[in-house]
Formats: sequence, C-alpha cells, structure tokens
Amino acid sequence: MPFVFAPAAPVAVPVAGSQDAFPVRRVYCVGRNYAAHAREMGFDPDREPPFFFCKPADAIMPVADGQTLDLPYPPETANLHYEIELVAAIGKGGANIAVDDAPTHVWGYAVGLDMTRRDLQMKMRQAGRPWELGKAFDQSAPIGPLHPAGSVPGIGQAAIWLQVNGVDKQRSDIGKLIWSIAETISYLSRYFRLEAGDLIYTGTPEGVGPVVRGDTMVGGVDGLGTLSVRMV
Repeated sequence: MPFVFAPAAPVAVPVAGSQDAFPVRRVYCVGRNYAAHAREMGFDPDREPPFFFCKPADAIMPVADGQTLDLPYPPETANLHYEIELVAAIGKGGANIAVDDAPTHVWGYAVGLDMTRRDLQMKMRQAGRPWELGKAFDQSAPIGPLHPAGSVPGIGQAAIWLQVNGVDKQRSDIGKLIWSIAETISYLSRYFRLEAGDLIYTGTPEGVGPVVRGDTMVGGVDGLGTLSVRMV
C-alpha cells in the first residue's frame, strides 16, 4: 500500500573492513552492569538483577574508522555525561535463550557511547519516572563499526577505556561485567523476543562524568578499534 509520506531510510552500522552494513532494529541498554559504576551511582550491585532501558534506533550515530563525529550538545541539559560501552549485535532471533546458547545469537561487536543527560535522568529517577528524557534523546548513541564475533574471540576479557581531551576517565575490562554478555542476552530474551538487527549496549564501567562543547572523547575496546567524538 502507498505510504502517506516517504518512510525514513533504515538505520545501519557499517561493518569493519567491508562494504556491508548492519541494519538496526532495536537498541537495548543495560543499566549499572559494572560493580564500581553501580556504587558511584549510589547502588549496591550485589542486590540487583539486570535492568534495561531502550533508545530509539535513530539515536544511533555511526562513526567510521579513523573519523571523528561532531556531536551537537543536546538541549535541555547542563550535565551531559559520557558512558563508554561494548555493544553486542544480535544476528539470530530468539526468546528464552539459554546462557550457553547466547553466543550463537551474536553477529558481532562494536564500541559505543551511551550519552546521558544526567541532570534529567536524576530528576526522573527521583520522581520515579522513566528515563527517556535522560537517555533516549536524539543522537545519544554514537557507535563505531561492527566487527564479526569470530574476529574477536577474546572479547569477554578485553580492555575497555575512554579518554576526554587525552586524559584517562574510564578504564576497565569486559570481564568485570556483573552480568556477562551471554547472561545479559539470556535474561533480556525472557522479556523481549530478540531479533536480528538488535543492538545491546552492555553497560559502562566507573568513571563517568561530564563533557562540554569543545571536548573530544576517544574510547575503545581491545580488538574493536577506537571511537572518536567531539562535542560541538
């Protein structure tokens, strides 16, 4: 049937070393999945199951290898925070996925930033309201190229880091996730049927903090290259 207006082009993430692109269906994010980060946010990581929030697919901002994304400072915030994350891309759908089977559902991995309007997130949290104003805003999810899972066999123990203007801010490793990549996929699939095209931002380590216009963030995960974003 004809559309009443032309639909938007699909959101897609480039695949490293290829002309191919990965079409994005949904974007899931895991909250407080590193113990030290949970503590710096005022929570006890030993007492919480994983929890999730979503960003719209068009919040994804692909950044090519060797490029720096100029990211506009978003409106209605005076406290914009960076959160460097490993992103898992789902290539095969399923519900109630067993932990042991979860790795077979992963197409690949990328470096991502979960940009957060922290002042709005805290305001919503204190009022017991959803986090969308703080998390799901336009252009809030920069991401580097996807690497096929088979090309990064040691991803479960890889180093993850972020610098702002050349100064270390976040530095940890994926092995410190409270809920592993496989456990996260398994748990999430109990509540949503995962499908090819889904992205899962798996959580950020401690050291989150603010950026302002003119700051440049460079972060990475071993085996996945770096992601460079400049606030404008």
